[in-house]
Amino acid sequence: MQVFYVRDISGKYCFLNESESRHCIKVLRLKTGAEVRMIDGKGNLCNGRIADADPKNCSIEVISVINDFEKRDYRLHIAISPLKNPDRFEWFIEKSVEIGIDEITPLICSRTEKPGIKTERINALIVSAMKQSLKAKDTVLNNIIPFNDFIRLSRKGTLMIAHCGNDFEKKGIREVYRKGDDAVILIGPEGDFTDNEITAAIESGFTPVHLGRSRLRTETAGVAACHSVYFINQ
Repeated sequence: MQVFYVRDISGKYCFLNESESRHCIKVLRLKTGAEVRMIDGKGNLCNGRIADADPKNCSIEVISVINDFEKRDYRLHIAISPLKNPDRFEWFIEKSVEIGIDEITPLICSRTEKPGIKTERINALIVSAMKQSLKAKDTVLNNIIPFNDFIRLSRKGTLMIAHCGNDFEKKGIREVYRKGDDAVILIGPEGDFTDNEITAAIESGFTPVHLGRSRLRTETAGVAACHSVYFINQ
């Protein structure tokens, strides 16, 4: 059954925006009476059927609503450096949303090579990944922030910094993180965090962690960290 993103769902009927309407009617060729699903980014999953197959303003009759669909007991926030190759960063975005993540913050570090991101495109990728994996709650893409500013912000939950350096004692995520807790994980750029950044993070309450024996690319490390927290919570 096709899944569509509708920001505001209330009452007996809702409407797809022009882009979703065109995809529904022109691309998928769905007709009046076809059953569909909708997510609203607020945690609700709705079942419905097409009431008016208008390719610019398709209306959906809401049949049933599941509130707090697959709501997690924890929140996961990954702050990760943008990458020189934007395709690799976007791959991380897609896969982390599919697994389950609440916030993503692009983190400007000393060794970040390309600090910019395409915010509009990434938000579109987030919605696409939500629909594909049936996630009803929005993943929030925060504004880009310098590393030192981020670690000074007050955060709740388990704070972790994943890095590859050998000069700091590191633990596995399973040793640090407890099931059901919120988690904030820092992932560095190509070239890793500097020693000064790691020290500053530790002084701000972050615990150094590793992601296994392999040396991972930034985007792979982000997905591995996301999955580690997901797996512990199963």
